[in-house]
Amino acid sequence: MSNNGQSVKNIQLPATITIRDLAKAIDVSPIDVIKKLMANGVMVNINQQIDFDTAAIVASELGYEATLEVEETEKKENLGEIPLWRRVILSEDVNQLVNRPPVVTILGHVDHGKTTLLDAIRHTNVAGAEVGGITQHIGAYQIEHNGQLITFLDTPGHAAFTAMRARGAQGADIVVLVVAADDGVMPQTKEAAAHAKAAHVPIIVALNKIDKPNADVDRVKQQLAEIGLVPDEWDGDTIVVPISAKQKKGLEDLLEAILLVADNLDIKANPRGKIIGTVIEAKVDRAKGVLATLLVQNGTLEVGDVVIAGISYGRLKAMFDHTGKKVRKAGPSTPVSVMGLNDVPQAGEMFEVVNSEKDARAIMIERTQTQKSVDNIAKKPVTLEQLFDSFQAGDVRELRLIIKADVQGSLEPIVNSLKELSKGEIAVNILHAETGNISESDVMLASASNAVIVGFNVQADTAARNMAEAEGVSIRYYDIIYRLTEDVEKALKGMLEPEEKEVTLGHAEVRAVFHISKVGNIAGCYVTNGEIRRNARIRVFRKGEVVGEGAVSSLKHLTEDVREVKQGFECGIGVKGFDAFEKGDTLECFIIEKAAISKDVF
Repeated sequence: MSNNGQSVKNIQLPATITIRDLAKAIDVSPIDVIKKLMANGVMVNINQQIDFDTAAIVASELGYEATLEVEETEKKENLGEIPLWRRVILSEDVNQLVNRPPVVTILGHVDHGKTTLLDAIRHTNVAGAEVGGITQHIGAYQIEHNGQLITFLDTPGHAAFTAMRARGAQGADIVVLVVAADDGVMPQTKEAAAHAKAAHVPIIVALNKIDKPNADVDRVKQQLAEIGLVPDEWDGDTIVVPISAKQKKGLEDLLEAILLVADNLDIKANPRGKIIGTVIEAKVDRAKGVLATLLVQNGTLEVGDVVIAGISYGRLKAMFDHTGKKVRKAGPSTPVSVMGLNDVPQAGEMFEVVNSEKDARAIMIERTQTQKSVDNIAKKPVTLEQLFDSFQAGDVRELRLIIKADVQGSLEPIVNSLKELSKGEIAVNILHAETGNISESDVMLASASNAVIVGFNVQADTAARNMAEAEGVSIRYYDIIYRLTEDVEKALKGMLEPEEKEVTLGHAEVRAVFHISKVGNIAGCYVTNGEIRRNARIRVFRKGEVVGEGAVSSLKHLTEDVREVKQGFECGIGVKGFDAFEKGDTLECFIIEKAAISKDVF
């Protein structure tokens, strides 16, 4: 390729650039650049900024082929922070990209009106199919508003949203967070907001139930601001739309807000590019076989295409839109129910079109073998030092934490102290901070976001512990704030000491309490599982709450001092610093082990 007899040189330019910097980049005088622009009817001065398209035209006339520069941070994010389908779109020819409908997920606290809102929006579709057609529930649907399509994912709850993101799907472009005006920001509201923020998805707040007599809009807006969702009318960047889903008030404003945010996001795809998307849901129908709902995110899916999703594959025999009507093809942001897969794929799996069933089978076999290999290797928790190593390798730019504390008075200084540590090269990103014990939802968020959970004076419930072990999520417990912040700071500097890991040995039930003079109360116990050891510690639970903790001061079986008592035997237990035992208490026996000095810490 040549220009005026000269070979064309490649150059990368940013989205905006000054005339001075453009001239420097293409090694010409700023006067030459200004002359070229004047010839094209554009009057500028040397310090004026022009957009990439204008700069590319000037560069082309001066012997350069310009491409849009990708910020270094974006490059790093594109490596693994964003879903595969978005990376596919980024790799497409920019000249073939077209606008596509935004994909919206509705999240919120239980009973705040998510389902009512979904139903109300669904029935605003005046351009929809025949009466009754909309009852074809396929997990996603489209409506038309002012001539523009909007796709809604009908996957209720932030757990489903995060489970999809944990598999790399993240189908939504926008999250609508439903908050009841009479109830305000609740625990699930905070969790849903945290999950959306972790996914880097913009949030629109639908302030529902404004028709209720006890609705307090200003109070709820204040609560939203406190969790980082500052309303735009308060100079924030969160659109808050008052609605009544029950009375169908404010729905037009909400749909307008969705389209406004979508315009700012510049949502695009290539209808003629690589065909890829997400499995929304799937099931086995007795009459039709495997039915899967697919959301096309790039390319155009057609009947007859060979699709592979995870280890499920097949040639598509038929496709149906959200109204149940048969269709032959589906473009970007279109949800369709398909027939033809040989097995039920998992919700959240990415699907793609391949050339033949032979290719699909080969990929399926390879994925099956890979999965078996992965299953044979125990999943290790992501540790602070591993994250530091990843930073040094250029893979991550932030340390993600989920903070759970016993009371608000503890939570605030912890969060403030950790934010102070963000002044270095690695930013500390607190995805979620809340009071209360560590729950399954916290573990799910950590798993999806590659985060570490930090607990202060709290415990993880049994279900959360089991999930953390299965998902490879690291949980660390503290009871002194400065130790918590000190460990995080050391980790950021690559100096974290070996972890002290808690190992549960067994449990015992208190069946009687005996008072011994000069000693205090001793718990007469029955060991229900594992064992109780003399050199261990005891945590006392009453009705699920921790009421005391301390080292084992005495352990007797009958009248003898013993080193350990195993399951099925009775014993007397004394705990240093605690003797307020009650019949029915549960005692948890545990030890603290130091991990070997390695990178597998925190």
